[in-house]
Amino acid sequence: MIRFRQIRRLAGIASVLAKYRLEDVLAKTSLARLARLIAWVQPWRAKATDEPLGRRLRMALDDLGPIFVKLGQMLSTRRDLLPKDIADELALLQDRVAPFPGDQARVAVEKALGQPIIEVFSEFEDEALASASVAQVHAAVLTNGDEVVVKVLRPGIAARVRRDLELINIIALMVDRFWTGAVNVRPVELVAELSGTLYNELDLQREAANASQLKRNFAGDRELYVPAIYWDYTYQQVMVMERVYGIPIDNVDALREAGVNMKLLAERGNRIFYTQVFRDNFFHADMHPGNILVNATDPADPTYIALDFGIVGSMPSEHLYYLAENFLAFFNQDYRRVAVLHMEAGWIPPDSRIDQVESAVRAVCEPQLVKPLAEISIAQVLFQLFDVARQFQLTAQPELILLQKTLLNIEGVGRQVYPELDIWTTSKPVLEKIMAERLGVDAAAKDLQEHLPAWLARAPRVPGMLFDSLEKVSAGKLETRLKSDDLKAISDLIQQRSNNTAWAVFAAGFAMIATLLGLFGQPHTQFLGMPLWPTLSGLAAVWCGWRAVGR
Repeated sequence: MIRFRQIRRLAGIASVLAKYRLEDVLAKTSLARLARLIAWVQPWRAKATDEPLGRRLRMALDDLGPIFVKLGQMLSTRRDLLPKDIADELALLQDRVAPFPGDQARVAVEKALGQPIIEVFSEFEDEALASASVAQVHAAVLTNGDEVVVKVLRPGIAARVRRDLELINIIALMVDRFWTGAVNVRPVELVAELSGTLYNELDLQREAANASQLKRNFAGDRELYVPAIYWDYTYQQVMVMERVYGIPIDNVDALREAGVNMKLLAERGNRIFYTQVFRDNFFHADMHPGNILVNATDPADPTYIALDFGIVGSMPSEHLYYLAENFLAFFNQDYRRVAVLHMEAGWIPPDSRIDQVESAVRAVCEPQLVKPLAEISIAQVLFQLFDVARQFQLTAQPELILLQKTLLNIEGVGRQVYPELDIWTTSKPVLEKIMAERLGVDAAAKDLQEHLPAWLARAPRVPGMLFDSLEKVSAGKLETRLKSDDLKAISDLIQQRSNNTAWAVFAAGFAMIATLLGLFGQPHTQFLGMPLWPTLSGLAAVWCGWRAVGR
């Protein structure tokens, strides 16, 4: 049930919609009708009515406040749903929020730490280094002399986020009910995605854990540095992290003045992205220029410094495999392989015609391949591929959309640093090397080593399971029956072969037991110069195999 304060806030939202003449955005909902009424009563309040829709939408979200700005930023990454001009305009939204007073930050820090601030910090700057919608950052020095930054959640931000998300969800439900185009946009799912992102950002301990994981992944790798977390002083509302210094990645003039090798810097950024995604399956998903510094101490060997770990991404292992294979197929111009991979991954319906999908993929990729190498954008190819796949009822996975956004940011930063960056030549060998390592013998041996203890723990139960199955076969309880009259012939055939199938299963089971006993058993009894139990299990496997093929 909608409460009075929510009605008042909805009226305020309607007023902003009327101000920028955006009532049609929410179609036939009650909010749109209220906006039209306000526009009719107060026509003089309308602003920027001659501006493009995307710009008016951006200005309205800016007026509505930080949570709506976050919504716009997230929508800007959904180029599978929005027209390009609107997505480009929303990408300009900035998280500009005035800082809250330093004395409030001190109170929040002391409450989280449970002790006076002077007992932990010898210095604590009241003026914020940076301020955003969810938190702000203060410079400080620990009593041991370590320079740190202290990230503090805004007072009352959790309640405000919850209230605004409730309203946005109400609007999404209204749009979903009344707008015919909601089937493609899925507003309720979008709001759920926004909610997950914001609630994660409200837990600074989660962000600290993300930073620690990324730092572990790149331990010993000089190309990316992740600041250390001070866990003794990190809680849900407060995070203390090592202070680092560097040149912002978008300050190209300063990088050039420092004599930085710009080509190497751009190539390393691209390589770091592929390593995070395909080697570690854990990537920093908010790599805009404000979160990237460059250590230019050695200009000929520049390194990256990552900041702000509130948003990270990972994918199910099967999606990671299919995505990597898609990239390699694109690099090799194997469009049929791209089409087949989309179907195998379940990204398009299984009854889609491969030749039609291949044709659509070729139409997207070929125009990219005739461009100079320095102009090819893999991120744009992905966006276009998902546009094509929508024709085949694609269901875009959130983690894939997050990856697309990150790739777009990485390519944008790389080209800003070094406009001639050859993403194709830089990316392909890195991805091929990573996939060879992930799918090679060493990776298989590691996977076997991880799973083998669990298999061995269950191995003693295998003989009992096999004999239980044999008893069921003897009692006729493993018969396979198909009830459909149309498939009676197939049912009869399966019944005839059921025993053969069972014997084949038993043969495989005994073979596995023989192998495990041979590798890890303790042979005390010998038979014809061989360990007794592995030998008997092997003979049993041979006999069962003979029964399987001999009937």
